[in-house]
Amino acid sequence: MNFWKLAIRPGQPLAFGKIQGKLAFGLPGNPVSSMVTFEQLVRPTILKMSGHRSYGRPVLQAVFQETFSKRNDRRHFLRGILTREEGVLKVRTTGDQGSGILTSMVKANCLIDVPEDVERLAPGETVAVQVLNDRIWTDQPPQVAAGGRSSCC
Repeated sequence: MNFWKLAIRPGQPLAFGKIQGKLAFGLPGNPVSSMVTFEQLVRPTILKMSGHRSYGRPVLQAVFQETFSKRNDRRHFLRGILTREEGVLKVRTTGDQGSGILTSMVKANCLIDVPEDVERLAPGETVAVQVLNDRIWTDQPPQVAAGGRSSCC
């Protein structure tokens, strides 16, 4: 076992090590925690092992549209909706951010990266966002259709 815990939210518990010489990841049980840790650790590992030059999702800068606060003990990945309005990238959260709230991930087209040492975000601040798909909407984010599927994926 190389590690079993990281200072990220969502994303615990998480394990990484080798089993019989092969890499092994143990992802969290909550669906959102599992998806976020996959994006941060597993996808880049697979891409690197496959010979890709880029190991993760594109990261852009956007203007945060809300107020957010947290303790400064861990890095947060908020599920967000990234839009382009009059040439400016803007981002807001998808709503409640609990690690078991799957709709927060279904609605998201990005992850808002809030560093460990940041305690508060205010509207108008610039934040880093990790794009989850290739679309950035010009006016409205994707709508969740009947049956829970987003038009983005």
